[in-house]
Amino acid sequence: MLNRAGALGALIAAVAAPCCFPIFAAIAATMGLGILSRYEQTVLYVLQGFTLLSFIGLVLAYKSHRQLVPLLIGAAASVLLAFAFYIHYSVIALYVGLAGLLAAAIWNWISSRGRAAPILQSIITCPHCGHRAEETMPTNACIFFYVCPNCPAGWKPNPEVCCGFVV
Repeated sequence: MLNRAGALGALIAAVAAPCCFPIFAAIAATMGLGILSRYEQTVLYVLQGFTLLSFIGLVLAYKSHRQLVPLLIGAAASVLLAFAFYIHYSVIALYVGLAGLLAAAIWNWISSRGRAAPILQSIITCPHCGHRAEETMPTNACIFFYVCPNCPAGWKPNPEVCCGFVV
């Protein structure tokens, strides 16, 4: 969520700074953000803060879903924005950097949306008596041996799988 808030905040801050982003001047005027032009220097610092917030959000999201592409796009966009602010001012670099942050935030949102929680409940059928029991798969260990609650028979899963819960 941090990367979405950061990217959106950076975009709003860019719209509020019409001298650096002339294409956003008309949008800012219609949104009532023209009043912020007096505080343009502060708004540009806010834009940089939101860029940093967006990048931190992308790093944290990478740790949870392991999608490298949004992180790389966000890193490249952040470097491009830093280059434009501190090394050589370029309107094109600013626009491409903002577009990159927005693209990374959208990609990251799509990546994190499709992840469903694993289903830990399974029905295990005893191969000896046919008894079916609903069991909860442990998340911190593997079950190498299962004892049927109906008959005294125990069994091991096939050698190619590590756990009795694997079908």
